[in-house]
Amino acid sequence: MLFVLCLTGCRQISEGLGVSVRPRALRDVPAARLAFRLEPDLSPEALPANLKDEATDESLPAIKADFESRRAEQALLGTVLSPDGQRALALYDPGNISEDEFRIDLYSSDGRFLRNILPLNLSGVSTLTVTWSPDGQWIAFAGRRPALAQPSPTPSVELPGETLPGGTIDPTAPAATQTVAPLIAPVPAYTTEQIYLCDRDGYHLRPLTSRDGLIYFSVVWSPDSSAIAALACKETELTARLNENKPLAGRPRIIDREGGERLLDDQLMDAFPVWSPDAAKVATAADANVFIYDAAGMPPTGARLPLREPLIAASAKYDEQVLSKRNSSGSDSLPLSFNPVIRLEWVQPELLLIQSGFVRIYQNNETVNRYLRWHVLHLSPQAVLLK
Repeated sequence: MLFVLCLTGCRQISEGLGVSVRPRALRDVPAARLAFRLEPDLSPEALPANLKDEATDESLPAIKADFESRRAEQALLGTVLSPDGQRALALYDPGNISEDEFRIDLYSSDGRFLRNILPLNLSGVSTLTVTWSPDGQWIAFAGRRPALAQPSPTPSVELPGETLPGGTIDPTAPAATQTVAPLIAPVPAYTTEQIYLCDRDGYHLRPLTSRDGLIYFSVVWSPDSSAIAALACKETELTARLNENKPLAGRPRIIDREGGERLLDDQLMDAFPVWSPDAAKVATAADANVFIYDAAGMPPTGARLPLREPLIAASAKYDEQVLSKRNSSGSDSLPLSFNPVIRLEWVQPELLLIQSGFVRIYQNNETVNRYLRWHVLHLSPQAVLLK
């Protein structure tokens, strides 16, 4: 009876003050106050449609046709469609740049060329970083100074007409006009990959980061288009990962559209960052741990969600049920299917999908994937003890 009276009294006090013990939404819960529950080995049928069918995106046919008919000497690498479906970015190799670089042109989705975006002193690097903001107003990508020297453009000038015998100019001959590509003003460019930003028309191009020596290789827009989550690493760290045939790893950070940058963690992360659907938090992963950070707050908090033990237990069960014929040695080593968290998909504020697996990238970009498994992290506020 006394316990019931105490609960009733607390409820009356909370209601009288207009204060609720339970947060109105998960976005109101600091990352450090999150609780979690792991549901391992999600069935393929339960995955979202975009994870069931991950076919490689094809270039837009209209833009592909334009390259085949007018720009046969340039290799189209891919297209990136704007959220409203009206415009697209054409990523291509003009034939005179390093093999890991590309140029970017703006097209209408019906295949009409609009304009070049990059000046000659800047190349795009990693087609995966080229992305439109969700509201379709901004374009972001990773770029650097071209590895190969680019010729300086010559402005269009009027050349004299034909020269007659004796050195005189024939005034009736038409003047020859030199044609050059549109001259785009150079922007600050760096020796390592930085994040660049321009508007939807391809104008006002500028570097969002300027930390020469750091390599930015992940660009993920927040759902409200206000900021970008990214990973960056040092050149020595990139070389070490490549020598181990592992995918790149970097330190997570949030960068706003004005270039303000906040480092989230000093640990190298294996999984590209993802935003919560409400843009309140960012998640990434390293080894068998998931990390969640507040995108804002005074002060912002962070949390490590340790998943090693539950993943080992789930992997042992998975090996027994699925890999029994291939893992019958009976050794005490870790389960074959136990691997780091390599990918995240934040589908609902309280549901974070995580993928574990073995990934190696060998020569000629040959990728080996094994034991790929999806799991669900159920997020909730931590229980609060009322005193």
